[in-house]
Amino acid sequence: MTTELPLQSGLLRKAEVRCSTTSPVAALGSRLGDTPLCLLILFVTPQIDFAAVVGEASALYPDTVVVACTTAGEIGAGGYDEGLIVAIGFPSADFAATSLAIANLDRFQAEAETDRIAQERVALQDRNPDMETGFAFLIVDGLSRREDTLTATISPALRDMPLFGASAGDGTDFQATLVALNGQIMTNGAVLTLIRSQHQTQVFSLDHLIPTETQMVVTDADPERRIVKSINAEPAAREYARIVGKDPDQLDRFTFASHPVVVRIGGDHHVRAIQQVNEAGELVFFSAIDEGMVLTVAEPQNMADHLRARMEVLSADATPTDIIGCDCILRRIEAEQTQMSREISTLLSEYNVTGFSTYGEQIGPLHVNQTMTGVAFYRKAQVP
Repeated sequence: MTTELPLQSGLLRKAEVRCSTTSPVAALGSRLGDTPLCLLILFVTPQIDFAAVVGEASALYPDTVVVACTTAGEIGAGGYDEGLIVAIGFPSADFAATSLAIANLDRFQAEAETDRIAQERVALQDRNPDMETGFAFLIVDGLSRREDTLTATISPALRDMPLFGASAGDGTDFQATLVALNGQIMTNGAVLTLIRSQHQTQVFSLDHLIPTETQMVVTDADPERRIVKSINAEPAAREYARIVGKDPDQLDRFTFASHPVVVRIGGDHHVRAIQQVNEAGELVFFSAIDEGMVLTVAEPQNMADHLRARMEVLSADATPTDIIGCDCILRRIEAEQTQMSREISTLLSEYNVTGFSTYGEQIGPLHVNQTMTGVAFYRKAQVP
């Protein structure tokens, strides 16, 4: 069940409406109230005309940075939902923000963009010396296949400003994912938002997967298209199916969600999620893949129990007023498959998590999958 009332108990201003609502952007504006906002973020269901929504929002908030993306589902007041436009406003009294559009990711000019990001970061800090904390939020075209390069390139320019983000979605259709800044709509693009605050913030990522001893090696791949052609010198889909004990002709998104693979980076494991099997029997991945990569089969823990435990950690020293969460579509699929959707939705609602389901997640310099990334907000008197 979804409320359409304003949700204003925290530091952020939040509202949501069904896409079937008459004049949905005007309705959102009414529910957000009159508080001046420096930043407005919109998570927009693909069931509505995205261009109309962002155009109306930019006209309604001409003095506010308006960032938007399409989703693979929304996280609203009642947890997991679909068919919503979710709005998150950052009051100007408590936050300062600047956003950068990064177009044509296939022709990304690394040096020029990192210089621009570094300059904007310093300028934002200089303009707001009383705002001592901050973070960066990235949204990127979820079908661009450029997230890995993008995050690895821009992260150093942020210095000590922690980065999290997500890949825009298109439900489960995987046809068109869109991002926008102040009415400018992009495919093959991204929007990076730098945010400073007088309050405390804590960027986080979580996944509920435990690596097993079962491993496989990528022996033939097309890294540009994120396609694995062979594993252990055998056709990729059939070998993956053999290793996880499944019928190779019955592989689907539920199989991939319940039998994920991870790679070791530094001392940690990060998910490299499988999107689909193509007509050639190859595996198409959501994130970077290459020949010689060792993939480890992971075993999911109880997702609801794990989420509660991690939310309790975020609340250990102080209770967050709000949490923005970018949650992989594969987590939602697994929750549905294991009949945990209602329990997880209750937890998301209990901890004031607002966000959307994604085609991938970013944390620091990494693009990952089957993960939730996000940021928790704490009032200044509290210390996370």
